[in-house]
Amino acid sequence: MEIEGDIAALVGDVNSGDPERVAAAVEQLAAQGERALPGLLGGVAERPSAQQLKAYGDVLSRIGPPAFDAVIAAARAGEVDGWLRGRLLRVFDERCAGQYAALALDPDQWLSNGGFEGLLRLRVDSDAGMRALVAKAGRGGDFYGPSGEYARAMLDAFAPRLRELCRDRTASRHERRGALGLLIEAGGLDALDAHDRTLVERLVRVKLPGNVRAVPDTQLSAWWLAVPGATYEGVFEALGLHDPRPVTVETGAVAAMCAAIPAPSEEDPSRCVSRAFVTPELDGWRLVFGQFPQLVGRNSWNGMTETVERVSAACGQAQLFFVDDAGGADFWFVARDGRLSDLYTGEDDLDEEDEEDEDEEDYEPADDVTGGVREACGELSVDLDLVGVLDTVVRGHGWLAVTAPDVGHGQFPGLLPV
Repeated sequence: MEIEGDIAALVGDVNSGDPERVAAAVEQLAAQGERALPGLLGGVAERPSAQQLKAYGDVLSRIGPPAFDAVIAAARAGEVDGWLRGRLLRVFDERCAGQYAALALDPDQWLSNGGFEGLLRLRVDSDAGMRALVAKAGRGGDFYGPSGEYARAMLDAFAPRLRELCRDRTASRHERRGALGLLIEAGGLDALDAHDRTLVERLVRVKLPGNVRAVPDTQLSAWWLAVPGATYEGVFEALGLHDPRPVTVETGAVAAMCAAIPAPSEEDPSRCVSRAFVTPELDGWRLVFGQFPQLVGRNSWNGMTETVERVSAACGQAQLFFVDDAGGADFWFVARDGRLSDLYTGEDDLDEEDEEDEDEEDYEPADDVTGGVREACGELSVDLDLVGVLDTVVRGHGWLAVTAPDVGHGQFPGLLPV
């Protein structure tokens, strides 16, 4: 009881705000070790000040692994809320790497994120940390946030062991699959050795005639191009696309929606590169999906008109659709042989310069096509919502290309469905 009373008094000193008393209390509480933990965590203020939080962190850090376990136990018991737990978990050093890795496997996503945050901060070559990532990849978990950052940060250290694990016949199929998935997630196809790249390419070829229903839908927002199936090959040069590779519709649709990656060049140190997906021929048309900034540009109106005209010059005809429910935008454009021929805009708030550009041309929608993107796309070419629902005539396979000549596909991180 005397020890408990002494610890309570020291916790009071920590909360006193007096720098001398706080410093002395930190020293004495750390010297008590595990015995100080119940009283220390029980005395944590509901929203401690920055000074108090630093003092608690100093004590916990010096006590080390037992303090880590105590923080987690208090969190599970509801004695420490998520805000405080997150801040207290930031104070531990390499002695707790294994505990961070164990926490990363916790089914509670918030606790799991805390484990990966700790591993990312420490950057230690932790075999347990690698195994936590493998397990996450093996069960199909996503790699947004701390887990993905940790995977990419440690790829060079983990890659040799992950490749060995892919070959290890004593490992479970779940582990081998997780190791392969983690390599692709963290480093793209370039992280695989030649054998595994060949297996992935073989799987893609087998699945090429797959589900065309996987094309993106138009819920909330979307943009895409449509070009005639007979002349679609002109779209690659017109859009500056390189290294086209055969892909399934499901793979291409997901890849085209992924964020661009930095790829600085001598001419443009801030350059970013993305991917574009050209679908199989669907009822006589090929559709093109990708990241708007790399394929169209930043100036939305002028960029769209210039893009659809340029693509139509290469393909004979091109259509560009853009719909954004949240922003109130609803445009479609038709160009033939390099010149805009029809357009529709349901945009309420074009800026003045754009309005002047539009009025100068005085285009009108085609007589037999009315309404916005979702109503008109099926009349003009292909209705995305009906692809694969009705008897869609499908020819050929899809292509995935990149928006720069010197990048290739291997640098894009993240798993893609096949």
